[in-house]
Amino acid sequence: MPGFDPEYVSRVLRENFEDAKALFLSPLIAIHYAHLVMLRQQGIIRAGDAHTLAGRLRVARSRNDIDMTMFRIRPREFIAALAGAVLDLREALIELASRHRETIFAAHTHTQPAQPTTVAHYLLAVIEQLERDQVRLRAAYASTNKSPLGSCAITGTGFPIDRKLTSDLLGFDEPTGNTYGSIATVDYLLESVSAAQVMLAGLGRVVQDLLLWSTQEVGYIRLADGLVQGSSIMPQKRNPVALEHARSITSKALGQAVAIVTAVHNTPFGDIVDTEDDLQPLVASMFHDAQRAVALLTATIRGAEFDVERMRDGAERGGTTLTEVADRLVRDEDMPFSQAHARAREMRASAVSAREFIEVRRTPGGPAPEETARALGASRELLNRDRAWLQEARKNIENADALRQQRARAI
Repeated sequence: MPGFDPEYVSRVLRENFEDAKALFLSPLIAIHYAHLVMLRQQGIIRAGDAHTLAGRLRVARSRNDIDMTMFRIRPREFIAALAGAVLDLREALIELASRHRETIFAAHTHTQPAQPTTVAHYLLAVIEQLERDQVRLRAAYASTNKSPLGSCAITGTGFPIDRKLTSDLLGFDEPTGNTYGSIATVDYLLESVSAAQVMLAGLGRVVQDLLLWSTQEVGYIRLADGLVQGSSIMPQKRNPVALEHARSITSKALGQAVAIVTAVHNTPFGDIVDTEDDLQPLVASMFHDAQRAVALLTATIRGAEFDVERMRDGAERGGTTLTEVADRLVRDEDMPFSQAHARAREMRASAVSAREFIEVRRTPGGPAPEETARALGASRELLNRDRAWLQEARKNIENADALRQQRARAI
């Protein structure tokens, strides 16, 4: 490549070129077509300009707004793919929880047995966390799905362009506003990465619980044969490697998310490579690994089996129902709770079974079977609404692709 230092070519340009081909060739072609249709409709190019079309396509656009448009097209795909994976995980968790509304186990606090609850109650906590993650991903998609095209280098153009038309032809919800900000800002990207980061941090905690539950000493959960690994020397081994890989991939994705935010930190507020070319492969890798981790956890959940008797036996030990003993002293004998707490603590065994403990806890959001049934119904309804949103978002892009191709062919 004449004019460039060989080290610059090998260390930067060649790698950036390969990354761009892999990630941005399709979006770049789409942008060319959308821009062409807009220029023709606005009369900026005419039917007789075909022989100089390549040069005229450069009117009213810049490498800057082309880049920033591509850097939104790909991330919206990444967000949609991750949102779809989260929907599948929620569905798997709802199905599993529905089968275990009366499966009792001892919930722990500070690693010690605390109170009896049910598997469904625990899984609903995870499901509701993922529902909030879905809200964050939808908000990130909305922030990302705006078109910078037409902002040009930084101040727009004097040509009579139609930014809404190119926005529609590329499947965006609307054009961005301020043209300086359209080129300079990457808050939409940080929002997207942060949404993934929060989700991954939450799931990492769940994976850690599942790994503990799969140990021989605890023995609450058994993974499907296709998700465990044996040993070359120890015949008895069933290593829960699917969960270990989910944890490892989650940690890798979290590290990449931190690197993305760090790369943006303290850079000038304008067009600069730190937030553009050099950052995009890391963004793609982070979302790819996030999706891998979620999909792997989904497969694990779908094949998981609980040892119902072992879990119930554990819940009946360790004084986990003594809270209800204290509560009954308050209700039945009008005893102050501090005194009832001290009385219950002196007891070596509780007269209250784990099932009784759970059945009286009909608090909204509590573990009573009728309450978890209600909560699971609400989660199913929300799951269906969120699936409908994702289907509509994808359909909007498909429709824009078809319209863009139709309009371009008609020129």
